[in-house]
Amino acid sequence: MITMIAAAGEQNELGKDNDLVWHLPDDFKRFKSLTTGHCIIMGRKTFETFPKPLPNRTHLVLTRDKTYQKEGAVVVHTIQEALQKAAQDDQPFIIGGGEIYKLGMEFADKIELTRVHHTFEADTFFPEIDENQWKLIEKKEHPKDTKHAYPFSYFTYIRK
Repeated sequence: MITMIAAAGEQNELGKDNDLVWHLPDDFKRFKSLTTGHCIIMGRKTFETFPKPLPNRTHLVLTRDKTYQKEGAVVVHTIQEALQKAAQDDQPFIIGGGEIYKLGMEFADKIELTRVHHTFEADTFFPEIDENQWKLIEKKEHPKDTKHAYPFSYFTYIRK
């Protein structure tokens, strides 16, 4: 079960200048609970936004740079190589960024999408979810509150 996990604005915005454009503590908690103990597949730019590797996860970092090496990263050069290295995991997660989501879409079985109910200035976007290929199986609303500047919803899709 290959799962893509992302948070995106109403226009599929993911971020700007290699950073998120919102801060949603409950979404971070959900991300942590879902991905802990699993392989997480990401691009180099996404990996480099972390102050240090995330605990209790195997970081598979996709890059074109054949000389790239970083502590805590298992470096791969294709999405297929990343998935092969994650084969022992029953649910590896593709965690971004935008280019990696595009590459991973054809391989994914499930999408865990946090839809942030706002539009943002962004330079990175999540690919369109084709309703002919994906079925929404769960939706949970989260209101705006003192810790969350924007309301958001958790959507779970599975491939039809």
